Amino acid sequence: MRNIVVDKLASVTQACGLSHEVRVAEEIPAEEGVVVVVEVLNNKSTYNTLELTSGRMAKVNKGDVVAGALGHRKALFGYSGHVPEAVRPGDTIQMLNIGGVLGICDSINPDKGRPFDCRVLGVALDFPYLGERIGVPARVGYKPLDFGATLDTAGVPVVALAGTCMEAGKTAAACAVISRMRHRGLTVDAFKATGVSLRRDILAMEDAGARHCAIFTDLGVVTTTRLNGPALTRTMLTELAAGKPDVIVFELGDGILGTYGVDAILDCPDIRAALSGVILSANDPVAAWGGVKLLRERFSTEPCVVTGPATDNQVGVEIITRQLGVAGFNALSSGAALGDCVIAALGLKAAAAQ
Repeated sequence: MRNIVVDKLASVTQACGLSHEVRVAEEIPAEEGVVVVVEVLNNKSTYNTLELTSGRMAKVNKGDVVAGALGHRKALFGYSGHVPEAVRPGDTIQMLNIGGVLGICDSINPDKGRPFDCRVLGVALDFPYLGERIGVPARVGYKPLDFGATLDTAGVPVVALAGTCMEAGKTAAACAVISRMRHRGLTVDAFKATGVSLRRDILAMEDAGARHCAIFTDLGVVTTTRLNGPALTRTMLTELAAGKPDVIVFELGDGILGTYGVDAILDCPDIRAALSGVILSANDPVAAWGGVKLLRERFSTEPCVVTGPATDNQVGVEIITRQLGVAGFNALSSGAALGDCVIAALGLKAAAAQ
């Protein structure tokens, strides 16, 4: 074991409670969620920031020592990569997202440029045994996921936001809806069910007025899949519902047809039965048409409203309303109307009207 001074603690490691002086070891389990310390080997002019455990975004520079976590990613508008079969000090791996997920990059997006290359320094150690100097590899999350978790929303209404792909405006819509609900006197809890570890979206939901927020990383998952997505959703729905909010709002990161498990979640009868309303975020009218068709025909789900860039002006709204038979509201220009539409669709009794 040796001590290393870490310049930046990535947000994926938040639950570990690491200080900037981290004790590391050389025997590294090549497993998703294991916290590793790396040295950044290059500079970048784009996609060159890191979300810290504080929620702040910090620029990353060559020579920075960073604590992140091993994980995989398959992103349409980002990097694609995997966890290597073995990891040793001195190996070069890449930073796959701005939350501090580390792995071997398989494919890049030209808009993001090449990823940061990072030299592995060691595995961060946790010391769970009181009074003993026995260190074990640190792992993300406050507690492990229970794959056998059952679903109990205790009658709390639930709103899900699904998108046609990444960057379709889901978080903006979630924040607009949460804000309007809060302005009308409702207590809202929120979470992000799928995606790659990054706390930015749930921090935005907190800023919009959500009382309690959660993300899959809290349950030890770096990147969601079809295998863990349903259990994650059941767990967070049940835990937040126990706090008796008036409504729960959650975002399904990535797209309905992505690799992060959105389709597996919507395929589950118990989860579908718990949904009081589904908001679809779409990039354009054709995406809106395909998204609505998928929800109706494959998942037996009727969206209560369509939002996203497809509704950026009245032309898109009219196409969606007339041809799809679904209300359309833009989260940025008509956030209050979007929220009111969802509140009405759920039959919620708001405490006040503003």
